[in-house]
Amino acid sequence: MLSDASVKKIKALKNKKGRAKHGLCLVEGQKAIDAAGEFVNFTFSKEDRMDFDDLVTTETPQEIAAVAKIPAFTLEEVAASNTIVVLDGVQDPGNVGTILRLCQGFNASLILVEASDVTNPKVIRSSAGAMFHVPWITVARDEAVELIQGIGRPVYRMEAGNAESKMPTDKKAILIAGSEGQGIKLEIEAPSVSIAHNPALESLNVATAVAIVLHTRF
Repeated sequence: MLSDASVKKIKALKNKKGRAKHGLCLVEGQKAIDAAGEFVNFTFSKEDRMDFDDLVTTETPQEIAAVAKIPAFTLEEVAASNTIVVLDGVQDPGNVGTILRLCQGFNASLILVEASDVTNPKVIRSSAGAMFHVPWITVARDEAVELIQGIGRPVYRMEAGNAESKMPTDKKAILIAGSEGQGIKLEIEAPSVSIAHNPALESLNVATAVAIVLHTRF
């Protein structure tokens, strides 16, 4: 039985400010809850609450959800991965969630610069809970370039249509990916990575492009 205080907290977790205040996030669906594991504080289901649909964010919700602690990863944990993906301005929750899942599958970590909030329930759901396992940090744009360069490894910009581009073969590398609409806005000089494809296609979806490059490095 959920207390009134718990219900109030759940409702607060629907927005970024509430999640930041409580250090908690809303996890929807059994698969994501299982992935959250020890981070889960408590679960609630449609059987428990007649107003369950009002407490979750999914339009066609699965019948169980949880409140979980937001993991706190460090830069050192992010830098321990051979491959670090930097998302520059990628706002679509589905893309960010998919890339988190790809990072888990290909042993990469993630740095987010003005990207969709990783604690967004839609990101958690599309990542199948990978955000609880993949080291990730959020960095302000005015700090990002110095932080990336400070890690001390080769950096590559994932940009479409660059004839002089090459796939990174370094054991340790940082891959910067931008949104399809805006591209990479970080002012950092680096070689380009471009994926050959039919010229009739203007560009690849960012998650698709990241998947291809991570696979070549695995």
